Amino acid sequence: MNNIGILAGEPSGDLLGASLMRTLLNQNSQLIFTGIGGPAMISAGCKSLFEMERLSVMGLVEPLFRLPELFRIRSELYRYFMANPPSVFIGIDSPDFNLGLELKLRKAGIPVIHYVSPSVWAWRQKRIFKIASATDLVLTLFPFEADFYQKHNVPVRFVGHPLADLIPLHPDKIDARKKLNLDPDATYIAILPGSRHNEIHYLANIFLTASKLCWQQKPYVKFITSAVNEKRDAEFHAIFKKAAPDLPLTFFQNRSHDVMAAADIVLVTSGTATLETMLYKRPMVVAYRMANLTFQLARHIVKLRYIALPNLLADEKLVPEFIQDAATPEQISAALIDYLDHPEKIAALENKFLDIHQRLRCNASQQAANAVMELIKK
Repeated sequence: MNNIGILAGEPSGDLLGASLMRTLLNQNSQLIFTGIGGPAMISAGCKSLFEMERLSVMGLVEPLFRLPELFRIRSELYRYFMANPPSVFIGIDSPDFNLGLELKLRKAGIPVIHYVSPSVWAWRQKRIFKIASATDLVLTLFPFEADFYQKHNVPVRFVGHPLADLIPLHPDKIDARKKLNLDPDATYIAILPGSRHNEIHYLANIFLTASKLCWQQKPYVKFITSAVNEKRDAEFHAIFKKAAPDLPLTFFQNRSHDVMAAADIVLVTSGTATLETMLYKRPMVVAYRMANLTFQLARHIVKLRYIALPNLLADEKLVPEFIQDAATPEQISAALIDYLDHPEKIAALENKFLDIHQRLRCNASQQAANAVMELIKK
């Protein structure tokens, strides 16, 4: 059989899915992919049965308002895959949506791979039992995740991170600036407030105000940003016009990697973008805010010393991070200025980032594709 079910629920999963699909197609050009994907997966050949953005909901409380729609989509997907059984189903991240579907599909005899571990090592650790029941194999991006699954006797394979393969070990800042038509000699701070509506809602104003404070003290600094799509760009533009209309900010769309590579410092929302910034060897200030009720619930159940992936991977505070009430324009601006005033800190960070990058560079998409084909053959 050549049918593969595949589902990604957000932009980072879309990129992982597209890379995996292309690698699998190199091994077997007859493969057919059906499920849910974003623009990258659709471009790679995925037939998406629903818009991926319908699944992109963050937080603990916010998804409750979308439950009827999410349950309907999941039920329709289950009926589709029962009528058109795939050789394997690959759920990419989005565990709150994917695991329920994976459990039902596996009970129906369809092999299941979950690509990108849920953060069971951080919170809701009892989910490990559901993951064990719902999957035949978990593919993890980070080595400490695989260690956790092995301790609980769940089939797992650490494949590395595809972005570590994609991003060069020594990114070219000048070349990135040429691509974006930026001043090769200027000092740039990238502002990346997130790819979701809620992230823009909670962080854009704070990021822009912090940048304005920084600019007032360091007027030589320029700013750049990139939105994931037109909708997010319009939302950020609207806030920019109110919060910091005089800020020397250049806007781009869907150019986040070039923007990271071109920047001297990055102000970024916690999430995959912090990993990307680290792989580009750029110093960063990380912040995150959410609905207060969500935060109050999360702070009692999340077992993490850090939120930024570079800090988690190093198990030390490499970069400053500010959560919820601590994410103020004043504190964020002070952290940005600290980098500008102490370039020696940037050089030390680059060396540590390079070490982590090399550990994550494992030809991940090829390893994941091999795991998929091995499971199909079984």
